Amino acid sequence: MARSLKKGPYIDEKLLKKIEKMHQDQDIKPIKTWARNCTIIPEMIGLTFLVHNGKEYISVKVNEEMVGHRLGEFAPTTKFFRHGGRMEREIESKQKEVEKKKKE
Repeated sequence: MARSLKKGPYIDEKLLKKIEKMHQDQDIKPIKTWARNCTIIPEMIGLTFLVHNGKEYISVKVNEEMVGHRLGEFAPTTKFFRHGGRMEREIESKQKEVEKKKKE
């Protein structure tokens, strides 16, 4: 559910201070943050954030299309390994055979 328009976008206070400091110092280095629910605002365009996903920091470079989204949307918390089973192995082996034939 979206945040109410009368409240405005949520921006973490500490993160906002770091962004303002970056613009004043003209020092371009990644900003570490745990604020995954922080909404991306136009002042963030061009900056790089290191967003924590629960285990490590994921580098997120903000561009114009990201404005209005949340930082956490660009740092996935789960890793898809793939579906297993016999059918998956059969499909994989067929693909390997096709690749071998193409190489020959």
